[in-house]
Amino acid sequence: MMAATPAAAERYLDRFERMASGATAAPWLAGVRRKAIERFAEMGFPTTRQEEWRYTSVAPIASGSFEHPLPQPAGADAGAHAAAVDAAPFGGWGETRLVFVDGLFAPALSRAGRQAQGVTVAPLAAGASERTAGMLAGVAGWTDRPFTALNTALFQDGAVVAVPAGRAVEEPIQIVFHSSGRPVAAHPRCLIVLGKGAQATVVECYSGEEGGVRFVNAVTEIVLEEGASARHYRIQREPLSSCHVGTVEARLGRSATLAGMAVSLGGRLSRVDIVAVLAGEGAACTLDGLYVLKGDQHCDHHTVIDHAAPHGTSRELYKGVLAGRSRGVFDGTVIVRKDAQKTDSRQENRNLLLSSEALVDTKPTLQILADDVRCTHAATIGRMDEQSLFYLRSRGLDPAAARLVLISAFVSDVAGRIGVRPLREGLGALLAEELGGGS
Repeated sequence: MMAATPAAAERYLDRFERMASGATAAPWLAGVRRKAIERFAEMGFPTTRQEEWRYTSVAPIASGSFEHPLPQPAGADAGAHAAAVDAAPFGGWGETRLVFVDGLFAPALSRAGRQAQGVTVAPLAAGASERTAGMLAGVAGWTDRPFTALNTALFQDGAVVAVPAGRAVEEPIQIVFHSSGRPVAAHPRCLIVLGKGAQATVVECYSGEEGGVRFVNAVTEIVLEEGASARHYRIQREPLSSCHVGTVEARLGRSATLAGMAVSLGGRLSRVDIVAVLAGEGAACTLDGLYVLKGDQHCDHHTVIDHAAPHGTSRELYKGVLAGRSRGVFDGTVIVRKDAQKTDSRQENRNLLLSSEALVDTKPTLQILADDVRCTHAATIGRMDEQSLFYLRSRGLDPAAARLVLISAFVSDVAGRIGVRPLREGLGALLAEELGGGS
C-alpha cells in the first residue's frame, strides 16, 4: 500500500485547488488534472514497503514544505539567472534553447534557432497544436505512478517538440530546466512527437543554483511514429540540496529508433524512471546511463523496455561510479510479450566503488513470454584495480591522475556514445573536476 502523511497530501491538494480556481486550461486537460490529483490523493507518496521503492525513501520530499513558483514579468529573469544558466554544465550552448526557471518559461534566456517548415519547438502554452495536445498525458501513465500523477495535476509549463513526417532537425534542441535558490517545487513537462520518418536530437538539462532544498518532479513523453529516429539525452546536475524525480516514457512505432541516455551527477536524492514500449514491429531502442555519486548522494534508476511487437532490438548499458557514503540503485526490466518473437535484447549494469562505504543495489530482470528470442543480462560491482593503479603510478602519474585515467576508461564506452560534442566534452571536464582530486 501507498501512504502519504495527511499534511503532505493536504498541501498538494490545496495547491491544486488554488491553481484550478484561476486556470484557463482546455476542458479535457482540466478533467485529466482533476482525476490525476484525486488519484495521487488515493496513492500518496510511495514508501519503502513497496518493492519498486524498497531502496529509496522519499521522506525528504513528503515532509518538505516547498513554495509554489509564480509567473514573473517578462524579462525579470534575465539579470538574475542568465549568468547561472550559461555557467551551468551543459547549459551554455545550442542555437535552439528553451529555458525554464523553477518550471516556468523564461523567454529572455531562450534562443529560437532556425527550424524547418512545420517544426515546432516552443513552450507548451504556445506550441501545443490540436494534434500534439491530444498526446499530452497520453503516454506517461499516472494511474499507478504517484509522482507522474502529481506532475500531471500540477505542471504549469514545459516544452513541446514536434517534427512533421519526413523532416530532419540537424542541430540538437536544448531544453534547460534551471532551479533558483528558492525552496520551490517545480513540475516541468516535455512532449516530443516525431512524425513518420522524422529525425531529431533533444537534450534535457537540469541545473540549479545553490540555496535551500528544492524539489523537481519532471515528466517527458516521447512519441515516435513509423520510421522515426530520435536521440534523447537527459543530463541532471543539480545542487546537492536538491530532490529530483524524473520520468521518461516513450512509445515507438514500426521501425522507429530511440537512442536514450540518462546522466545523473547531482542532487541529494534522485530517482529516474524510464519506460520504452516497442509497440511496432522492428522497433529498436538503446538506453544508456551514467551516475557519478559522492558524499551522501542517493541515486535510483528504474528502467523498463517493453517488447510488445516482433523483431524488436534493445540494448541497455548503465554504469555507476560511487565515492564517499553514496548509494546507487539500478532496477532494469526487459519484458518480451507473447507475440514478440525474434526479439534481440541485451542489458548490462556495471559499477565501480571508490570507497569502502559506497553501496550499490542492482537488479537486472528478464520477463520472457515468447520462445524464439535472444536475451541476456549481466551486473557487476567492483573496486578500482590496484595493479592497474600501481602500473600508472610507476609510469609517473600521481595518485589523483592515475585514478582519473582508470575512471575515464571505465565510463568511456558510455560517455563515448554521446553524439553531441559539447555534452561529451562537458562531461569529461566535469569528471576531471569532481573525481580527479580523489574524493
